[in-house]
Amino acid sequence: MQHFSQLLQFFPRLEFEQAVRETRAERHARGFTCWGQFVAMLFCQLGQARSLREICGGLAGCEGKLKHLGVPQAPNKSTLAYANEHRPWQLYQKVFGILFARCQQAAGTRHGFRFIIHC
Repeated sequence: MQHFSQLLQFFPRLEFEQAVRETRAERHARGFTCWGQFVAMLFCQLGQARSLREICGGLAGCEGKLKHLGVPQAPNKSTLAYANEHRPWQLYQKVFGILFARCQQAAGTRHGFRFIIHC
């Protein structure tokens, strides 16, 4: 979980919360924050989870450590499914844009930077 925490440092909470406000992504949220959803979906990608059951089960196994990441408890499947269906995708497009710009800046002008997607 330490490496996961280090990875999350690329996504400063203040910038993330600003993107949430700009996209009004939490206007219908009931306790499960966009940050919690983001942590869950990043966990999904890194753990190569293939289902909501795998995501929620994996997060539940780390529940004590989730609090240090700003997530009070692991979501259940229905909560995560609802968030994935109803939260605006524009939030995550904005977050990706912030990350991409940060990575380009870190790579410098001598080296090109691009994301490689493996499916």
